[in-house]
Amino acid sequence: MAGEAKKNWWNGTRAFGAACLLVGAVVFLVAARTQAGPAGAVDYEWQPIGISGGGGMFAPAISPIDPDLMMINCDMSGAYISRDGGYHWQMIHHLQLRGNTRCKPGFHPKDVNTIYAVSGWSGQLKVSHDGGKTWKKIGDLKEATAGEIAFDPDHPDTMLIGTLQGAWISRDAGNHWEKCRGVSGRAISFFVDRTSPREARVMFAATEEGVWRSDDGGRTWRKKMNGLPWPEVLAFAGGANRDTGPVLYCSVTSKVQNGSFAGGIYRSLDRGETWESAMGNGINTDTATADQWAEGPIAQYRHLLTTNTKPLTVYAFNTSTGFHPPHHPTVYRSDDGGENWRATLYADPRWKELYNVTPDWFTVSTGRTEVVCPFGAAISEADPERVMYLRGMCYLTHDGGKSWFAAHALLAPGQQYGPGCSWQNNGLVVTTTWHYYIDPHQPNRHYIAYTDIGWARSLDAGESWIWWTQDNWAPWRNTCYEVAFDPDIPGKMWAAFSNVHDIPNDNIISGRHKGTGPGGVCLSTDYGVSWKVSNKGLPVSACTSVVLDPRSKKGARTLYAAIWQHGVYKSTDDGKTWVRKSKGLGAPENMRVYRVFLHRDGTLFALITAKRGGGGYLDKGVGLYRSRDGGESWECITKSVGLLWPKDFSVSPRSSEVIFIGAADARNDQGGLWRTTDGGATWEKVAREGPQHFGAYFDPHHEDWVYMTLTESAPGPSLWLSQDGGQRVQFDPKDPDTLYVTTFGGSVFRGKPKR
Repeated sequence: MAGEAKKNWWNGTRAFGAACLLVGAVVFLVAARTQAGPAGAVDYEWQPIGISGGGGMFAPAISPIDPDLMMINCDMSGAYISRDGGYHWQMIHHLQLRGNTRCKPGFHPKDVNTIYAVSGWSGQLKVSHDGGKTWKKIGDLKEATAGEIAFDPDHPDTMLIGTLQGAWISRDAGNHWEKCRGVSGRAISFFVDRTSPREARVMFAATEEGVWRSDDGGRTWRKKMNGLPWPEVLAFAGGANRDTGPVLYCSVTSKVQNGSFAGGIYRSLDRGETWESAMGNGINTDTATADQWAEGPIAQYRHLLTTNTKPLTVYAFNTSTGFHPPHHPTVYRSDDGGENWRATLYADPRWKELYNVTPDWFTVSTGRTEVVCPFGAAISEADPERVMYLRGMCYLTHDGGKSWFAAHALLAPGQQYGPGCSWQNNGLVVTTTWHYYIDPHQPNRHYIAYTDIGWARSLDAGESWIWWTQDNWAPWRNTCYEVAFDPDIPGKMWAAFSNVHDIPNDNIISGRHKGTGPGGVCLSTDYGVSWKVSNKGLPVSACTSVVLDPRSKKGARTLYAAIWQHGVYKSTDDGKTWVRKSKGLGAPENMRVYRVFLHRDGTLFALITAKRGGGGYLDKGVGLYRSRDGGESWECITKSVGLLWPKDFSVSPRSSEVIFIGAADARNDQGGLWRTTDGGATWEKVAREGPQHFGAYFDPHHEDWVYMTLTESAPGPSLWLSQDGGQRVQFDPKDPDTLYVTTFGGSVFRGKPKR
């Protein structure tokens, strides 16, 4: 690929039948055809596999026309849509729409096919006129969005949108926007009173600083806080019809005053002129923690929901003052405007007779759940019995809270809820995956190494998945980075575990997440069902990589492990004991070894990634290192290029002299894909499609095929292919046409040729 390499990388979305996005650390794929690739390219269809759910979900919305149509955003850039009431989901193509956690989408109140949403962290407003399939930019909004997108339900060309500084209004279906003068603070939500005349439309805007009302269709605004104890607004909702008139609800920060509960939920029946407490019978008014598991000594009501259909029916979502009911986090419902309340959500199976949520893979494996106040909530205007609750799980009720189902988990056919049961993927994939493995001894056994949820296995070639049970967890269960299989003993494998995730991505490098925490090597002898520590001699620190020398003796395998911030360690007794082998590796200022790799010719490699300090990136220690004596000594082979933030590397199976490194920008546009063909004596940047490349991976079935992957901030597709010679690409040894691509935020995508 020398000379012409930069020209010959092409968008793998044609070859894989999908467009790709790395949503934070690896690659992210969703089905869609794009431009043609080189002659002979294979066209692929892609399917998400693995455990559904598993990550933070935010900013939900439900169509006011079709209660089965709904959207969710995740914090790893994915946006999802369901058309069957939350039972199945589809990730929206990232080139069409990316997730935004701050602002709820807006479903048009008259046209079911028109949806408005904010795309990505930058907050570009977009619109779809085909039910969410395709999206285009719209409008001239000049502030970062927050809260929600709202419509005048009878005259939907009039729209409101929240921002971090207040609110904006459009009178031409979102094409042009003007600021709502006087409204200040981070927006929460809106309400348009459909019982008011069009020429004097009454509108409400709520922000963290207060509630404002307009009596002239949004031209002027006045604060309406009479009766509210303080302007610390947490939530706001309103509804109106001819029978009830307008009913407004507002939640402010709860406090203890003179030993009594103060604040909480308020109600207004006179369009905000006066407010009165709606903390009626049955709702949590604790002023002290009931136990050590409380979120706080006093409940905060962070979400309120009501509708024009039933304005007196209101839902309130609270933080807990204790684990056990009635102190638990729940969804309260009132049907009389807040005079009387009842808890509707009992999410923990330990509450036995009260438990009213279908189990998910976490509850069946642990016998518990980790329910707390949600990140987001939504209600159906068309059917107020339908309510959504979002956090690391998605709970939905279709019967007003009598029962809830886990919309992020789909039990496989023929299975019964219980430890070890199998789950199918329903498209709501919010997980980060580091590696996908096909068992070398029993190829129907597949494995996924995860961030946050650790480990999952499949017995049917990836069609359904079993999450590990609590009794069999590794002691460091947050993240599994890598696995090494014994070549001769079926079911025997070593894995790199850690309670530190996202290494070597920006969360760690920038310092947003702590890079310190425990980890180590664990051993399984039962195909990954259970794990035990194999860590003697290792510092208790994040283990990010483990490899096995297949030439070593059965029962006394030689293994190498990368221990974050400590170096490379070696075992010659099957992983029972370990010795540090880091002479010449890194520097005292930076021993952030991320990955080790052993070539078939015996050459050992180790990558030390970026570290920041003193306002910039350190140049000491970082680089790709090579050892030709089993780790006894190391030499840096990237000194000539001086990369400051390498992310991953691959060595050609045919020659340890041919190496690719993916790098991210640290200075002087270093981000890109770098290649050496002479063992590191010289390096050439062969591609740059974004500021953060992750790596490149050799196709075992096509000698000159190399797949390139990008990571955070990818401006376009994140999976590319060169035929003249990703996170990672894995190949099925039984089926060379099938590819598996791990992602940051979108689980694993499996690609099969179109027939």
